[in-house]
Amino acid sequence: MTLQELNQLVALGEGLTLEFKRRVPRPERIAKEVIAFANTRGGRLLLGVDDSGTIVGVRDPDEEVFALRQALRRCATPPIAFTLERIQVEHRREVIVVTIEESARKPHFLRNGRHRQAYIRVEDRSIEASPEVLALMRAEKHPRNVVFTFGEKELLLMRYLEHYGRITVQQFAQLANLSRRQASRTLVLLTEANVLRLHPDEPHDYFTLAYNASSSAA
Repeated sequence: MTLQELNQLVALGEGLTLEFKRRVPRPERIAKEVIAFANTRGGRLLLGVDDSGTIVGVRDPDEEVFALRQALRRCATPPIAFTLERIQVEHRREVIVVTIEESARKPHFLRNGRHRQAYIRVEDRSIEASPEVLALMRAEKHPRNVVFTFGEKELLLMRYLEHYGRITVQQFAQLANLSRRQASRTLVLLTEANVLRLHPDEPHDYFTLAYNASSSAA
C-alpha cells in the first residue's frame, strides 16, 4: 500500500471494516477489535491513526507489532490469522495496517480469566455477540435442511412482523408466552430457513422478515 492509498483509506473513516488506533491499547481492547472483524466480514485495523483520522504514525513499530501479537496470543481463542503491512509516513514514524479476513473458524472469543465473550462488528462499533448470533455462526459451519412446523406461535410472529416490522427475542417470548430460550430457538430456526433475518444491534438484536429486510444477515 502506498502513502497515497493509505490517505484514501483513512479518508473513508471508521466503519464496518475499518478501525483506527493511535497505538496498541491494553491487550483485551485490541483483541476485542480483531475478534470482531474475524467474526464479521473481516477488516483493517490501522495503528498510527487517531480517532479523528489524523495520520500520526507510531514511533516503534516493532514494539507495537509485538504488543499486538502478545495480546492476541493471550486473549483470542481460537487463534486468529492476520497480515501486516508497514507504511512509512514520516521520518521514524510508520502506520501499521493489520488485515483480518472473515474467519472460517468463527466464532472467536475474548478470553478473560475463566470468562469468554465473542464480539462482532456493527457499523463502526465492536459489540458483544448475542446467543442468537453465536448460534447462527455455528450453524454456518454445518448447513442443514431446516424443517419446522408453521403453527400458532409462528403465525402470531408473522402477523406481528407484518404490522410492526421487527421483533426482539424478549418481545417474541412475551407475545407467544414462551421462555426466552424457546423464543430464541424458534427465531434462530426461522433465520436458518431464510424466513427471518437477524440484525445485530445494541442493546438488543432484532429480527425482520427476510423478504423485506434491507440489511445484510449476521
